[in-house]
Amino acid sequence: MAPARPVGSGGAAGRVGPSPRPWPALGELVQWLGFAPFEVFVHLLALSVFSGLLALRVDGLAPGLSWWNVFVPFFAADRLSTYFTTVDGEKRLAVLRLFWVLTVLSLKFVLEIDVVVPEAGGADSELRFGLITSPVFILLQLRVIPACRVN
Repeated sequence: MAPARPVGSGGAAGRVGPSPRPWPALGELVQWLGFAPFEVFVHLLALSVFSGLLALRVDGLAPGLSWWNVFVPFFAADRLSTYFTTVDGEKRLAVLRLFWVLTVLSLKFVLEIDVVVPEAGGADSELRFGLITSPVFILLQLRVIPACRVN
């Protein structure tokens, strides 16, 4: 009689390809986003701080906190990412990477402004959902082109 396999061992000997996981690996994020690993960390840190500030603002625990201040971590991460892209060592790759990162960051900035202005009570407080999220759709279309390449 063969010994019983422990629960969760999975029997990965016959499996081909990467193991399924709920989030992409750092290498996949770097390749998909076009950011350096440190920049990915900066954006994840900004997302964490933003989440905390958003919770404080929505729950009313910080009455002096404006919507502009809630989005400051994203603006700071965008600035840092732009700076790190411009100080890259190799010229040709740095220029191509700069164009890609600036495109992504500008679309992200437009999305952030489109979200902040109506919440802050700006003049365009009746923006439609499709108009607000249009930078996301443009970014997704830009990501389809490299994703369709055959390796």
